[in-house]
Amino acid sequence: MALALAGLAAPSFAAGPSLLNVSYDVSREFYKDYNAAFAAQWRKTTGETLTLNQSHGGSSKQARSVVDGLEADVITMNQANDIDLLAERGQLIPTDWAKRLPDNASPTTSVSVILVRKGNPKNIRDWTDLGRAGVSVIIPNPKTSGNGRYTYLAAWGAALKRGVNPQAAEALVARIFANVPVLDGGGRAATTTFAQRQLGDALVTFESEVPLIKREFGEDYEAVYPAWTVLAENPVSVVDKVVDRRGTRKPAEAYLKHLWSDEGQQIAAKHHLRPRSPKVLAAYAKDFPKVQTFTVDELFGGWKKAQADHFNDGATYDRIVAATKR
Repeated sequence: MALALAGLAAPSFAAGPSLLNVSYDVSREFYKDYNAAFAAQWRKTTGETLTLNQSHGGSSKQARSVVDGLEADVITMNQANDIDLLAERGQLIPTDWAKRLPDNASPTTSVSVILVRKGNPKNIRDWTDLGRAGVSVIIPNPKTSGNGRYTYLAAWGAALKRGVNPQAAEALVARIFANVPVLDGGGRAATTTFAQRQLGDALVTFESEVPLIKREFGEDYEAVYPAWTVLAENPVSVVDKVVDRRGTRKPAEAYLKHLWSDEGQQIAAKHHLRPRSPKVLAAYAKDFPKVQTFTVDELFGGWKKAQADHFNDGATYDRIVAATKR
């Protein structure tokens, strides 16, 4: 877990509160820019200087850290079950937390895409190609990473959308994960494995990561949009017990609500996160190819059921991994 301190102090303004945003692995750059914008807005409206701290890592590990005592004022994740954990195990938030903000408390979305090396030498066009013999795929560990869980569900759900039965969908996912040489803990570590260590023929990641990878590692990569992919929703919540103990509820709630503002949505779009605002989405339409998507609610009965059926200890993913090791 990496903790970045981004104190935005100005001597002409009164010292204000500090907030800690505990977030998932690949949201660092977005929140760095968003924090600067929100701190300026808060200073303008209240006269206070707000100190904003960021913590990033594999999403499930981050959520467990909050349950174990990391004092997050807000939690910003890429799937609801990592926030549900705070209600179920820590009683830190109410169980209906997702009803407190618009769009099931998800201000942005993304989609899972396949990143290949320039020229696409293995001719990878869809999820089925990731299960072919001789193809090496880099995917973060679904036990610790939201990115990894979305990849698993993207391949499974796309198979269902093509009309195959659940057994065939499971078989495809099993073939894909048999082609994974290393399971990194989070999406950013998987990117390092693929782009810096040069392992694998393909990397499955969020669409929002692709421009960042190209900026950091060069243009020798191409994004492949499968025929069907999963819509990754990025939910947020205040951590009630923490903000009430620290007296930070007002700035914490304002911090999250500002994500739906025109400014917040524009910053998200600039970081290649799909905004909820139709107006902002239309302005950035060239950056977001139209793609057929499904949701976890639609095909898997929601995140609680998907977690229980696929990712809990002893569930389908564990059975698949055990079978590939035989």
